[in-house]
Amino acid sequence: MSQAQHVAKAAQAPIAARLPARAVGPLLYGLRLWGSICLSLYLAFALELSDPSWAATTAGLVCLPQLGASLRKSSYRLAGTVAGGIAIVVLAAAFPQNRAGFLIGLAAWGAACGFVAGLLRNFAAYGAGLAGFTAAVIGGDVMGPTGGLSDEIATLACNRVVEIVIGIVSAGVVLALTDLGGARRRLGADFASVAAAVFSGFVGSVSAREPDGPATRAARREIMRRVIALDPLIDTAMGEASDLRYRSRILQSAVDGLIATMTAWRTLAVHLARSSGTGDDRGAQSVVRILDDLRPTADEAIGEAPGLRDACRARAGAVARIAPDSPSSQLLADAAAQGLLGMAQALNGLTLIVDPERTRRPDARAALYPPDWLPPTIIAARAFATIGLVMLFWVVTAWPSGPVAITFATVAVVIFPLQGDQAYSAAASMFVGCALSAVLSAILVFGILPGVAGFPGLCLALGLLFVPLGVLAAWPIQPKVLTSVTVFIMPLASLKNVMAYDAAQFGNTVLAILAGIAAGAVMILIVPPLTPAARTRRLLRFGLSDLRRLARGRGPRTLRAWEGRAAARIKALPDEAAPIERACMASTLTVGSRIIRLRGAAPQFLSDTALDAALEPIAAGRVAAALDGLAALDRALTVDGGDARIALTLRAAILAMTEELTAHPEFYEERG
Repeated sequence: MSQAQHVAKAAQAPIAARLPARAVGPLLYGLRLWGSICLSLYLAFALELSDPSWAATTAGLVCLPQLGASLRKSSYRLAGTVAGGIAIVVLAAAFPQNRAGFLIGLAAWGAACGFVAGLLRNFAAYGAGLAGFTAAVIGGDVMGPTGGLSDEIATLACNRVVEIVIGIVSAGVVLALTDLGGARRRLGADFASVAAAVFSGFVGSVSAREPDGPATRAARREIMRRVIALDPLIDTAMGEASDLRYRSRILQSAVDGLIATMTAWRTLAVHLARSSGTGDDRGAQSVVRILDDLRPTADEAIGEAPGLRDACRARAGAVARIAPDSPSSQLLADAAAQGLLGMAQALNGLTLIVDPERTRRPDARAALYPPDWLPPTIIAARAFATIGLVMLFWVVTAWPSGPVAITFATVAVVIFPLQGDQAYSAAASMFVGCALSAVLSAILVFGILPGVAGFPGLCLALGLLFVPLGVLAAWPIQPKVLTSVTVFIMPLASLKNVMAYDAAQFGNTVLAILAGIAAGAVMILIVPPLTPAARTRRLLRFGLSDLRRLARGRGPRTLRAWEGRAAARIKALPDEAAPIERACMASTLTVGSRIIRLRGAAPQFLSDTALDAALEPIAAGRVAAALDGLAALDRALTVDGGDARIALTLRAAILAMTEELTAHPEFYEERG
């Protein structure tokens, strides 16, 4: 074939096939972004809404490179928008002739939304933050340049909500028509890979030569990070698949099951390492025989998830029927059963992803356990102070663009702090992106649009901007800055059915937006979020404090509640947490679980006074005395004439607690 024929053949190939593989996704995203914005503008113009730019802005915000993420974000944005619209109407009704009360109420609403957003995760947190932003947007329209409340607040609120809904629907339609989605498939592959790694490590620890060596601990930490990283993938998949959304507690329970298996793996490893890992007693050998052939690959986990789930439950029953001859072998059996039941729970979630009809319902509803109340409190206090100061500046200076500054100050102090210690970086990126978008918007409004006639010409002009910007935003080169550029073009352009080319108004709007973002960024510097080290210290302190309350007979009464609270703190640990800090947090989960089991079954063997006396040193932070007390409990259970199997189970729990206290004496002796 000649060179000319090669060129001709290449020219006839589809455009996507001739592009580099890495460029196809960003290009498609740029085209979808452009299509979403144009469709939202068309509908807003057709309905003659007062400010179509908000519809286009919303379309650009919720149009994400992944279909599932975009749909999930859209649903929470819709909920936040409706909540914000209702809130501003209620505020106006509560303070009809009281501007000060209205402004204070608006600042308090923004702070409340920031607090709730700080408690939630992923897109749910975004939706809570949007409720505050929406109220600020509508509040700015209601107050106007002079701050007087409008009598048409309900109409204004409805208009804004309709505009935002149009943007959400437009982006959803464009994405649904051009993207078949793959979030469920990706979640299934990642979940199966993580589950296989957890299963392999858990099973392998029983017969490993170094069950708790440095390499094993490093592998366990890495797998735990992968388990925690499943959370945003689950959120994205739920946006794409409605059956996952309505059965989300099964997926949450599956992640908790993986954490339970990881905890059992650690218990096995710590015990076997302390006993030299010989595994030569009869109970240990029985556990090895039951677990040894359960090491599925990721492909096997996907293809045989229901069967593996049922096999794990059956093996857990087999482990429970083992007749251990010592606390050591009973500890191994209990940890093996816990790990198998956790894996069954995890594989039930994987079954929901790959074979929904064979899914089993979870035992109980999932609960929200806030790991630390201080970060959301800081967000709320910072938001109230920032919004209040910007409001005060507006009132004192009578700046006509003050409401716009209030709106974007709300964004900076409610939305960006959700990124933790990256909040200031996000605000700075938004500031730079807004400045760049001001230049592009000025070129569009004053250089291009005056010569454009008709909606097709407008769409072409927008395509020249948004397609390249979408490509760049989807590329891993300053994505925060470039995303901000795409977001701010439409609010600055302020497209309407009848355009007014007012350079002074344009400049005031740009200045107000930049001032609002700058105010938020400065307040984030003045009242910074907790550092990763501080967050880690607080989480460890709270975990130890909860454990000490539990030792005194207070706190969660059920194993499920304790494990849920401890798992929430494990998930909340920053990536920067040291290995020993992660080990200490996992240790509190193990010790607390054993305390609950002791308090549940020990009274038939021991008096409450004896049990409280043995556990009090744990609450007081006296490890040596705690070890003596646990040893006394063990001796009492040895000579008691009650049910031998239950007594052996309690002695195994005491042995597990003893090993944890011995492994981390400095942590358990800390003064809170």
